[in-house]
Amino acid sequence: MTIRVLAAGLGNMGRSHALAYHRHPGFDLVGLVNRSTPRNLPPELSGYRIAPSFPEALRALRPDLVSISTYTDTHVDYAVMALEQGAHVFVEKPLAMTVADAERVVAAAKAGNRKLIVGYILRHHPSWMRLIEEARGLGGPYVFRMNLNQQSSGAAWGVHKQLMQTTSPIVDCGVHYVDVWCQITDARPVEVRGMGLRLSNEVAPDMYNYGHMQVLFEDGSVGWYEAGWGPMMSEAAFFVKDVMSPKGAVSIVMDEDARSADLDTHTRTARIRVHRAELGADGSFTRPDTLLSMQGEPGHQELCEREQAFVYRAIIEDIDLTRHMTDAVQSLRICLAADESVRTGLPVKL
Repeated sequence: MTIRVLAAGLGNMGRSHALAYHRHPGFDLVGLVNRSTPRNLPPELSGYRIAPSFPEALRALRPDLVSISTYTDTHVDYAVMALEQGAHVFVEKPLAMTVADAERVVAAAKAGNRKLIVGYILRHHPSWMRLIEEARGLGGPYVFRMNLNQQSSGAAWGVHKQLMQTTSPIVDCGVHYVDVWCQITDARPVEVRGMGLRLSNEVAPDMYNYGHMQVLFEDGSVGWYEAGWGPMMSEAAFFVKDVMSPKGAVSIVMDEDARSADLDTHTRTARIRVHRAELGADGSFTRPDTLLSMQGEPGHQELCEREQAFVYRAIIEDIDLTRHMTDAVQSLRICLAADESVRTGLPVKL
């Protein structure tokens, strides 16, 4: 079965997804949408017509699947429009700018019996799947320590400033890692705290480009996540991915030459360190740490291709995505609560 796809948005993620559709034998990429003429388009995509208007392209092409990789403030309208026309939808994270809007998209998918897949790319990454497996094997309660700071300049800083017209760093990137926490602990999140700071006059006056959140779970687990964008960000400890429990810890260990501006760094793991906390009679550790090599793990483009292969299977095999949609809304709810806490200075009960 061939699935006809309309892909909207040709930024970093949009280009990679469009390439994935172009290369997958089960997809027929029938059109691209971008409000402006994109620069440095990959040669494989150069032959496709690029429409400036999403509604017009949607009506004219009537695709089976719509892929939305535009800015967050367009996600809901585009997704609902596509679902109501009868198309399945893949939409990049964050799903929406409010929980109510996210739930509106989910409701439209259920009403039309269409598939809605949100771009949680780490769910398709074998190394992150292994991290979750090892952490769950330790048992909770957990301490989650994660961040992703990006020292951006030039065009990348321009993209970040555009993103921050609508979405803070802790929401845009945080949904990925909060989703990982929720996969590790099945406990309900009960409280969120946040703080943030505007570190540049180039950032919108009502926005901050550095943020930090803390999440408390019902089982006693706690987690913090930190995200900052801009030329002032430090390269020191910009990538921390660490899970601790009474029985030990599981951590991603990066290569020493990793840089925050490298897109592959955001998903690359290099090695996973598993530490066991058991002590012998003499007080020393009974087992040395285990280093799991992730050599040969997929890069950014291959991950996008794995993700879109899942989208294909979800449609063809009629996979039940109820839990997927529920998880997407929950991780967004937590990150938006952190954003609210930053702005009010008060913790948010969930």
